[in-house]
Amino acid sequence: MTLLQFPADRRTADVKRCAHALQNLHGKQADEFWRAEMAGFAAALRAQGEVEEEISRQAGRFLHAVQRELQLAFAESETGN
Repeated sequence: MTLLQFPADRRTADVKRCAHALQNLHGKQADEFWRAEMAGFAAALRAQGEVEEEISRQAGRFLHAVQRELQLAFAESETGN
C-alpha cells in the first residue's frame, strides 16, 4: 500500500462539489454523473500507480464521504439551517 497525499474522503472540495451536484440531479442523470466521477477518480489513481485494491478502498471512502455530505445537507434543510 502506498501513502496517498490526499485520501479520498479528505478531499472536501470534491466531496462537496459531488454532493451539491447530486442534490440537483436525479435518476439517469445522477447515475451518469456518478459513473463519470468514479471513472475519472479511478483513472487518476491508476495514473499515480495505485493498485486496484487501493483504488476500490479509496472509492468506497469517497462514496461514504459524499453520502455523509448529502445527509448533512438534508438534515440542515429539514431544520431550516
